[in-house]
Amino acid sequence: MSAIEPFHLAVPQAELDALRTRLAATRWPDRETVDDWSQGVPLERLRALCAYWRDGYDWRRCEAALNGFGQFRTVIKDLGIHFLHIRSPEPNALPLVLTHGWPGSVLEFLKVIGPLTDPAAHGATRGDAFHLVIPSLPGYGLSDRPTRTGWGVRSIAAAWIELMQRLGYGGRWVAQGGDWGASVTTALGHMAPDRLAAIHLNMPLAFPNPEDAATASEEEKAAAERLEHYNMVESAYARQQSTRPQTLGYGLADSPAAQAAWIFEKLYAWTDCNGDPENALTRDEMLDAITLYWLTGTGTSSARLYWESMDSAFFDLEPVKIPTGASIFPKEIFQPSRRLIERRYPDLIHYNRLDRGGHFAAWEQPALFVDELRTCFRKVR
Repeated sequence: MSAIEPFHLAVPQAELDALRTRLAATRWPDRETVDDWSQGVPLERLRALCAYWRDGYDWRRCEAALNGFGQFRTVIKDLGIHFLHIRSPEPNALPLVLTHGWPGSVLEFLKVIGPLTDPAAHGATRGDAFHLVIPSLPGYGLSDRPTRTGWGVRSIAAAWIELMQRLGYGGRWVAQGGDWGASVTTALGHMAPDRLAAIHLNMPLAFPNPEDAATASEEEKAAAERLEHYNMVESAYARQQSTRPQTLGYGLADSPAAQAAWIFEKLYAWTDCNGDPENALTRDEMLDAITLYWLTGTGTSSARLYWESMDSAFFDLEPVKIPTGASIFPKEIFQPSRRLIERRYPDLIHYNRLDRGGHFAAWEQPALFVDELRTCFRKVR
């Protein structure tokens, strides 16, 4: 069994200085020929973001926040896995593993750590407490970048099972995820039904069959239209990352402006922001995420997860039979109906449609996210 080692993040100042030098030397493209985001991130929006990144942003603030929690690393299958581990002061807390997606990171969950681990200090019931394990996906952030193929969704799920075992949570725990985290969490439901008490998803992977069109409700028709729009207009990033991640990676590894644009576009498209990402997240929060990708050089390695698992993760619709909760936020990419969710996850113990929030639920709406998890997992405590 590999050791679990404490981890302290301290980015060399030379790397931060080099980032500012690269930003100052950015070669900008022509301005878009439209007055909206339909051709991608508008030039002036990205220039303004990068100017603040160069002259006003403070990475050390984010670094100190991460170091303020319990950061650790351990080696699983020859790959170093980074994770946060925060134990609740409540001895009977329920162990919970939270899994992020792309272009996310453990930073998405920082605002929910306190309320989930210490509910009494946040005006809630002690019995709703969780011990939290928040890993960085392989190839993302502070986990190692795989140097061989095979690190797909099921391998990640197997690594999480091993991680929970090493931490002493092998007996009974719960899991939550959205985006790739939903894929990993769904795989956990298949692979560890004897250990998992339940799972919760904020992007349940349930899709209509062609024959469903004849009996579709108005809600399902609207969801189908949203899915069609995604497939036709918004999914180019996924096609690129699932087919040619290496080609894309040359730009992401060399240009911080390119890395910023690649993520900033999704923060516009996938948050509940009313047309401006800064209505959902602060400029500092967005740059925390972008800077983590840049400093760790994980633009390419994170994209490879699409190459590894895109088809198997999203089109393998084998039912998951353990208790499952689903929370649908209004600006989520995929918004399946309860009928479709119950077909994939037949033991549905919690279902709710929220009135605000998007793809990055814990990041955008931490209070709602916490309440959804408390309500769901209360049923299996």
